[in-house]
Amino acid sequence: MDGPQLEGFSEVFTKLYRWRLKNVASSNFILLLSILTGLAGGISAVLLKSLVHGIQHLLLGNAEVNAANPVYFILPLIGILLTVAFRVFLNKNKLGRGIPNLLLIINKKSSLVPRDEMYSHIATSGLTVGFGGSAGLEAPSVTTGAAIGSNLGRLFHVGYKKRTLLMGCGTAAALGGIFGAPIAGVIFTLEVLLLELTIPAFIPLLIAAVTGTLVSMAVYGNDIIFNFTLTESFHYTETPFYILLGIFCGLSSYYFHKSMLLSKRLVERIEHQWKRAVLGGLVLGGMIFLLPPLFGEGYATVNQLLAQEPGELLNKSLFFKEYTNEWFLLIMVFCLLLIKVFATGITVAAGGNGGIFAPSMFTGALAGFGVSNLINKLGAITGFETNLSEKNFVMVGMAGVVSGLMHAPLTAIFLIAEVTGGYGLIVPLMIVAALSFATTRYFEKHSHYHFEMARKGQLHFHDKDKTVLSIMKVTKLIETDFVQVQVDGKLKDVVVALSASKRNIFPIVDPTGIFAGVVTLDDIRDIMFDPNKQENTLITDIMHRPGVWAEPCDSMEEVMKKFDQSGYWNLAVLDEGKYIGFLSKSKIFNHYRSLLLKESREDSEIID
Repeated sequence: MDGPQLEGFSEVFTKLYRWRLKNVASSNFILLLSILTGLAGGISAVLLKSLVHGIQHLLLGNAEVNAANPVYFILPLIGILLTVAFRVFLNKNKLGRGIPNLLLIINKKSSLVPRDEMYSHIATSGLTVGFGGSAGLEAPSVTTGAAIGSNLGRLFHVGYKKRTLLMGCGTAAALGGIFGAPIAGVIFTLEVLLLELTIPAFIPLLIAAVTGTLVSMAVYGNDIIFNFTLTESFHYTETPFYILLGIFCGLSSYYFHKSMLLSKRLVERIEHQWKRAVLGGLVLGGMIFLLPPLFGEGYATVNQLLAQEPGELLNKSLFFKEYTNEWFLLIMVFCLLLIKVFATGITVAAGGNGGIFAPSMFTGALAGFGVSNLINKLGAITGFETNLSEKNFVMVGMAGVVSGLMHAPLTAIFLIAEVTGGYGLIVPLMIVAALSFATTRYFEKHSHYHFEMARKGQLHFHDKDKTVLSIMKVTKLIETDFVQVQVDGKLKDVVVALSASKRNIFPIVDPTGIFAGVVTLDDIRDIMFDPNKQENTLITDIMHRPGVWAEPCDSMEEVMKKFDQSGYWNLAVLDEGKYIGFLSKSKIFNHYRSLLLKESREDSEIID
């Protein structure tokens, strides 16, 4: 658009916005925005899946299944290089990293997601996973949905609380669209994004999640990801084996978490971005050449296990001839379980874009199949027949690793319950999800998504005081109407400054602006009217240097700690030693109170 067109659009939008304020209640408008966010979130999920499947079909649609395919060596490298090129040349390396980045935006950036994240995650994750990157599409889809919700909120000038709710709507819509599981989408939003919402605020989330799910169903039908029908019901005698699976899934989740961190740390030691992409892509290609199920998301492998065709895991590999050896297949399953996490870590660290949701479900499916298949084999050898349903264990195992890795047991339970079309597996799902969560939490307090923020002390979503403090920015609260006095001056200079100032604090600086200390009215009250003292008293004799000061990069929580430690009412702000201004505790309290009232009003508007 040219200038006049943009100006005309702005005028139309302004009129529309004013009309909305007068005629549409805030709560009803949020419901409308939740529908729009749900539509956009569902469309983005469908678009991303279609893009990835289209690329993969184009590249490998006619590949031989009974022989190793050398193209696996090069495809992941191409995908990662294309992704890095997009980041460097089109995105200027601003693209955030999945769910942890969303948490940071909610916590530290007032839920303002950059506009380009409404499309950049679709492009980059489509290239990464489409060319074989061993990562999931859920995090990019969720981030895209959240970005759409955030920017719709920004467009219509809604406040922080509502903007955060719309981010949650985008998240729920995207996940509902991917799996056809709207309830799981809502619960994931609450468990993982840690939104602090009242019961009535669930309504926009539910509307968005259902809308996103309906969009996906309209395109893909009911079998969105997994081809599964519950044919073998749970029997209470299987409980000990599900308990064993729950503990194993918990240990697998902890292994996944630690190995993911290790693999990323090893790859990121290569400082040069392009070298990291090339080396990471080649290593990943080698892993996929040896173990083709590592290619892409891995849901095809899960469906092979659900169809009770584990021999398909060896298609397009060097081991194709071993498909009849059941023990070899079992060893292959556990090898894939151990190696998948490193393939995912390398994909992401080398420069690709993808998440851990699909890899965690892939790992859980392998865990469920491996445990049940091993128990059945041992039972046949020992004469103690078990006849465990391996496909049921595959589904429940997915819930186990999702629960443990993400610390989201309710998401895991309802996701699999919705995917299976009912609640026939609800008891084993509850057993495995709870035990996996408890086992993982024994070793690691925080989920994989929350780990980094918790390590930095930034995870405090359920503490309203800290949430409000995180919204406040130091740079916007600095007061600069203090009269400066040069450090080589005398008392008379302070007296002159006093006559020109309405403040009782005087920052002392050198000629280059470096902060030397302060003089307060209390410091000079007894001598400031004595002409002799004015001429003979040096600034250095009466000033004092505070032991604590703030910096522009400090968080407001850090600033408040400095106020508490020092007992000061005003805190100097220095940037590399140079004086900028002062922070006043009273101004901060007033601003804090106004933000708290604003949040309370927004809560009421969402509910009303």
